[in-house]
Amino acid sequence: MKLKVGNDLHEVSPHIEINRSTKVIMQDVVIAMIPALLGAIYFFGFNSLILVLAAVTTCVLSEYFWQKIRKEQLTVSDWSTVVTGMLIAFNVPSTTPIWAVMVASIFAIIVVKQFFGGIGSNFANPALMGRALLIFLWPASISGYVTTYHSATDAISSATVLGLYKTGSDFSRFSKWDMIIGNIPGCIGETSALLLLIGFAYLCYRRVVNIGATSAYILTVLLVTYVFARDGLFRGDILTNLLSGGLILGACFMMTDYASVAPRVKVTLAIIAGLITAGIRLWGMLPEGVSYGILVANCLSGIIEIIIRPHIYGVKVRKHKG
Repeated sequence: MKLKVGNDLHEVSPHIEINRSTKVIMQDVVIAMIPALLGAIYFFGFNSLILVLAAVTTCVLSEYFWQKIRKEQLTVSDWSTVVTGMLIAFNVPSTTPIWAVMVASIFAIIVVKQFFGGIGSNFANPALMGRALLIFLWPASISGYVTTYHSATDAISSATVLGLYKTGSDFSRFSKWDMIIGNIPGCIGETSALLLLIGFAYLCYRRVVNIGATSAYILTVLLVTYVFARDGLFRGDILTNLLSGGLILGACFMMTDYASVAPRVKVTLAIIAGLITAGIRLWGMLPEGVSYGILVANCLSGIIEIIIRPHIYGVKVRKHKG
């Protein structure tokens, strides 16, 4: 894909040959996340909207003031900070304190994004790095999962479906339909598989993403968790692993991050991320491994690209003797 930044065109993934500006692409991503945001407001209340607004505002202001202080070209109008802010909020439960998403947003934009040169140059997904910071420093701030299963207005505390499944606890009160529409406890942007897939379908229609990495990631996680299940070989619950947790959010909106790598590298990284995600789900202390799987894949992108970098047609490789 060719992104227009200023007067220059930059070749970035998903490597679809369209001449479309960064701003237009990021606006498409924001539009694609709106269904999941509306679902979060419906199921978890208006605090979900407050968290999204707080994260987006903090991301935009962080980038603006950082670039103003350093007298750099302002890029807040490209909407990439809006996407980062929404993803940060999407990756926390509705009970998360506002200060926590603000801290995560500042860290994501200034440290993870701007320290490494801005959009397209960051070594890892800024939103997931912001979430990782909260997990490392203030884990209690993002561990208060709630559900509105018993009424449309009164939220009650509950472990996530994936957490219940991993420990062998009963989660039968949450039907597969609940998991599909999002009526389950979890982070505000991850619970509704249906609304996330509607948004992803829009991105595919707009040719913003390549489904190769998304499919490879999901299939890897489902295959490994099905084969090496808690109850024995080939006894995994495919639908629960697919519909609960952050697998679809990660696959559709974060595994398709706009790092400059070739399609075959993206698929390889997706498989690596899937293996790590599945490994944590099966044998790790945490019930979920999406964030860590994608972040590790991000960090390995450079070396994987060197190892399997495709040959440029028409360019001869000079062989050295001796």
